Amino acid sequence: SKKGEDMLDLKFIRENFDYVKSKVETKKIKVDLEKFKELDEKRRKLQTEVDSLKAERNRLSKEIGKLKSKGEDISEITKSVKEISAQIKEKEEKLKEIEKEFYYLYSFIPNLPHNSVPIGVSEEDNVVVKDVNIKVEKKYKVLDHIQIAEKLNLIDFKRGAKITGRGFVVYRGFGARLERALINFMLDLHTKEHGYEEIYPPFFVNRDSAFGTGQLPKSEDQMYYIEKDDLFAIPTAEVPVTNLYRNEVLSEDELPKKFVAFSPCFRREAGSWGKDTRGLLRLHQFNKVELVKYTLPENSYEELELLRENAEKVLKLLELPYRVVELCTADLSFAAAKCYDLELWAPGTGKFLEVSSISNFEDFQARRINIKYKRKNGEKGFVHTLNGSGVATARLMVAILENYQNADGSLTIPDVLRDYVGGISVYKGE
Repeated sequence: SKKGEDMLDLKFIRENFDYVKSKVETKKIKVDLEKFKELDEKRRKLQTEVDSLKAERNRLSKEIGKLKSKGEDISEITKSVKEISAQIKEKEEKLKEIEKEFYYLYSFIPNLPHNSVPIGVSEEDNVVVKDVNIKVEKKYKVLDHIQIAEKLNLIDFKRGAKITGRGFVVYRGFGARLERALINFMLDLHTKEHGYEEIYPPFFVNRDSAFGTGQLPKSEDQMYYIEKDDLFAIPTAEVPVTNLYRNEVLSEDELPKKFVAFSPCFRREAGSWGKDTRGLLRLHQFNKVELVKYTLPENSYEELELLRENAEKVLKLLELPYRVVELCTADLSFAAAKCYDLELWAPGTGKFLEVSSISNFEDFQARRINIKYKRKNGEKGFVHTLNGSGVATARLMVAILENYQNADGSLTIPDVLRDYVGGISVYKGE
């Protein structure tokens, strides 16, 4: 976009400082932009001083050569060169310190919201875009997912907590089979019908990868970290998959690139106490099928809508009640320029549960990761990256258990999953 919603390069920030500041403020992300501006000015001023001192030193060094060849005294001029060199060293050390502080602060400047994103102060200001199959009233009391999962022995919450801790669960028997069925159904849908290439990525990434997609430095406390190896457990397959082409150039013919990946996701959920953490609602480890795209800048918003349709197809085929919500500025993630959430209705829990966030990052991640496109005319630029869950299984399981249970406590299996569970249409427990 010409207006630069996607341009978080320095030149753009300098030339549109007030615009950037007001956009960042709508995201409710605290970053000291005045300090950033001040450091930027200091480092540029110092750099200019260093450059002119170096030019002066070069000039004097040439003089020394001339004087030497004439056999003249060079002691005074040599003394000046030494003094200048000392000044350069001192200023370069100062510059190094300022640059360190400057780039650290720079890494906390979020992506700017696209101009179409509703301005808001909290998630209360998100906009419901559409409702699908909402709220089928049941004639009997609906059990919540914990009650039905325990009754049918599908999920063992207590032993998961015993083995690892709170927020970890064990799927058992038919529960494990149903979880696997969901993952395979989604992978098959996105590869066969939607044309995504399947990726099975590493579940740990290095610091560069986590920085590139925007998890670091801002969300480091939310990630599981292995200090000995300086590796992070992935919070989503978005991180390894978006980094596949880091420091590479793609020809425009190769775009868009579309990837689908299953992975477990690891999240410390630091600071989430008080939020609903019961059962499967907020886990430290859960499964997800993730969709990732690289596109040319001019196509990214069209591709965002297609990505949303691909994720919605999962919920439509499972015939679950859901809604599409457009996030306001305050609820957008650090790296996103625009985002939709898909939320499933869970009648036993009595609320909508987010199962997918579908985001366009424009060129924010691509700049950090350095993924470029090259057009036929030779012009280069940064690709736009997008991703969305297609979808996360834990809350999907909640919605299936709560929407598909029967009055006698058995569970009807959604049509599209029956082939994946050996043709079972109703599960009554072992």
